Amino acid sequence: MAETIKGLKRTAYCGEFREEHAGQQAVVFGWVQRQRDLGQLIFVDLRDRTGIVQLAFDQDTDKAVFDKAFTLRSEYVVAARGTVRVRSSRNKDIPTGDVEIAVEELRILNKAETPPFEIVENSVTAESTRLKYRYLDLRRADLQRNLLLRHRIAKVTRDYFDENGFIEIETPMMIKSTPEGARDFLVPSRVHNGEFYALPQSPQLYKQLSMVAGFDRYIQLARCFRDEDLRADRQPEFTQIDMEMSFVDVEDVLAIGEGFMKTLFDKVLGVDIPLPLPRLTYTEAMERYGSDKPDTRFGMEIIDLTEAVKDCGFGVFTSAVQGGGTVRCLNAKGAASVLTRKEIDKLTEMVRGIGAKGLAWVRWTEENCNASFGKFLTEEEMNAVLSAAGAEQGDVVLIIADTVKKHVLSTLGALRLELANKLNITREGYHLLWITEFPFFEWDEESGSYVAMHHPFTSPLDECVQYLETAPDKVYAKAYDLVLNGIELASGSIRITDPELQGHMFRALGMSDEEAQQKFGFLLDAFRYGAPPHGGMGIGLDRLVMQMLGAPSLRDVIAYPKVQNMTELMTECPSAVDEQQLAELGIALLPKKED
Repeated sequence: MAETIKGLKRTAYCGEFREEHAGQQAVVFGWVQRQRDLGQLIFVDLRDRTGIVQLAFDQDTDKAVFDKAFTLRSEYVVAARGTVRVRSSRNKDIPTGDVEIAVEELRILNKAETPPFEIVENSVTAESTRLKYRYLDLRRADLQRNLLLRHRIAKVTRDYFDENGFIEIETPMMIKSTPEGARDFLVPSRVHNGEFYALPQSPQLYKQLSMVAGFDRYIQLARCFRDEDLRADRQPEFTQIDMEMSFVDVEDVLAIGEGFMKTLFDKVLGVDIPLPLPRLTYTEAMERYGSDKPDTRFGMEIIDLTEAVKDCGFGVFTSAVQGGGTVRCLNAKGAASVLTRKEIDKLTEMVRGIGAKGLAWVRWTEENCNASFGKFLTEEEMNAVLSAAGAEQGDVVLIIADTVKKHVLSTLGALRLELANKLNITREGYHLLWITEFPFFEWDEESGSYVAMHHPFTSPLDECVQYLETAPDKVYAKAYDLVLNGIELASGSIRITDPELQGHMFRALGMSDEEAQQKFGFLLDAFRYGAPPHGGMGIGLDRLVMQMLGAPSLRDVIAYPKVQNMTELMTECPSAVDEQQLAELGIALLPKKED
């Protein structure tokens, strides 16, 4: 150990001592977790990032050292030198519980005020308080383990990609603002008054330019920024494992991604990920699970009842079918005892809250089989519904009908997740799968036009090119997402490198040649000088760590996160700047709008 304090050099970290070290001299540095004064005996738990070791002061301790130990309080920073010995009363709850250090020299390096909360694992202190004093919160062993595992993941990542021929290239943090789906964070230029840089939403364009430059395998742990509303698995700034490869097609990129996941889970968690990973097309995922990021740790797939109810006596079902829509359901097996009428009413309110017109249901108990629409159906029609749903005694069937198929599927997808929580049917483990062949375009209600579901440089499937400008809804992309336990972990695609095809794409998105040149001219110009076929993806490092740890929030795996309203409580940013700084940037602030 290189650390030296006034002649004391650390011999080991606190959490590293074991019985085989007994009899050895030791020097440790750290923070006082707690001091226990037993009169003629004082014990101090000393903590660093590796764990806790007990310091012992007794009748054999020098009086000046003993008296100094008496003054120690929580979070004092100390250095101690002494002899490792076996404890008379062992503590099996900590790794160092067989030994202690009989202290011969003690130095108080810094005193500490009483912290606003106790530095312990699984703290019950309000998160807002802990985030305000994040430097104290980060002393907690559980958070330190999270960040140490994140460090380990980053190291394994770099090693894996290095071993597979990838080159780490840093891309700029201040770039040209280009449309990429989310709102940019803008940086005003002092030198070019009235003009702005953007913080990168991803290194997308630069990594493609790196392919043009001949670096055929690129990797970067890239910082990315998106000005969008926060949630448990989203932060305004995040880290992406960003990779790109030349002279490849979809299978090559997926093979590298699968190999990375297998290596990572093995080396970090000791978990074997069987390969190849399962795959679903986007259409299959939506039809079966109502989501393009399905959680496959439980079943309960969507069932199509359209054929069974198209001629029944219930107008809600028949009108949906006649209007070109669909009727589909989930069968919650054996859930009749849990999903009472009261619980079903709650689920009805939930689906109405996300746009459904209502929720039809069948509840088959030991006593009888009740249905919210039972009086409208004959016995034969009801039996057809039960048969199509695969229903048995004890089951609850929940049905959505609508003239818009997309609404039915997405509603049942959300309902499926809610049911899994209520019924506690989600299995343990890590369930990875690829979602492939995404629609190239999606209809944007706000703008009344088609927009690119991924980004405008994603290559369409070869057989779909003919529909680019005539039937956008028939175009599917060479795009793929990696899903882990219902969370989108990675997204990528094969890119367009043909200038003519790229022009078709921009026109299909309603972009003129002049607008395309103004926004993306530098990339289009580069493609005219020999662009290799290439593709890649970005893997969310924060989400990956969160899922591997089973953490409930990204804030648990990021050292200094933002909260829901995009502020950092510790430094109280964002904050106002003075008028002189604004004047230098040519910026005048409008009066704040009243809420």
